[in-house]
Amino acid sequence: MADVEHQTVLLDETVRALVSDANTPAVGVFVDATFGRGGHAKALLERLDSSARLYVIDKDPQAVAVAQALASKDSRVVCIHGGFGQIRELLAAHDVQAVDGILMDLGVSSPQIDQAQRGFSFMRDGPLDMRMDTSRGQTAAQWLATASLDEVREGIKGYGEERFALQIAKAIVARRAQRPLERTLELAELVATAVRTREKGQHPATRTFQAIRIHINRELEELDCALEAALDLLKPGGHLAVISFHSLEDRRVKQFMQAAARLPAALARLPLREDQLPQPLLSDLQRLRPSPEQVSHNSRARSAVLRVARRTTTSAVHRRIG
Repeated sequence: MADVEHQTVLLDETVRALVSDANTPAVGVFVDATFGRGGHAKALLERLDSSARLYVIDKDPQAVAVAQALASKDSRVVCIHGGFGQIRELLAAHDVQAVDGILMDLGVSSPQIDQAQRGFSFMRDGPLDMRMDTSRGQTAAQWLATASLDEVREGIKGYGEERFALQIAKAIVARRAQRPLERTLELAELVATAVRTREKGQHPATRTFQAIRIHINRELEELDCALEAALDLLKPGGHLAVISFHSLEDRRVKQFMQAAARLPAALARLPLREDQLPQPLLSDLQRLRPSPEQVSHNSRARSAVLRVARRTTTSAVHRRIG
């Protein structure tokens, strides 16, 4: 099957965040924790020294095949099949304990959306799968067939911020009593009957499909684990760059970085001079958005947010007191 073209979002901005010196090839160890189709990884490799290493991680078997092909041509690349939430364990298996830069490009990729058989799109008819790793785990159809009314409602409300979550959950439970929900367009049409109003230009099933996908792939739980691991993995001076596409993800990333950029409140009660205080865990926080030109060429870039932070030199005081 021919691969689907993928337009990489915030490409130059992300590479500059990880490798700030454009004149000198960067040395060290870098991680693309969500390889996708390798747009960021390939651009990053152009800025890395021949001695550098780039570990690329993805749970999608199709993405892993692309990564393996890249690794076969470039000895600096090491391909790992797994979820970015297990980044610490996956890298430890390769004897990697510290890195110089980590990239996370969250959410679903264009090829995943555009291939109907993956089940991510409410615009294309396909099986209700939605797994990023098609080699394991429960499909969306299997979850919708067994989850309780409250579980469906809570998932759609919590992960999709859908105000009609109860009505949609009731419609799903009523339909499955007649016959299983197995196709994407079937679910999209069902949701449309339960959603009375929707924002201009947004499909009625947008939030429901997002919510089910996030639940099936445990995306927010993986993100939380990956962010915590990044603090331990990054060397002093190393950078963390995270691209998100909706408010649930971006809010988590923002709050995590802001919390790590502050000193624990308990330190204020200790008899320490300012020069005795440790540095925050993160500093130099940045927030970048795509340019109007990027959005005009790729409408999916419209909601993208890149957040960047630098790992500081610090002591273990944060872990003990925070």
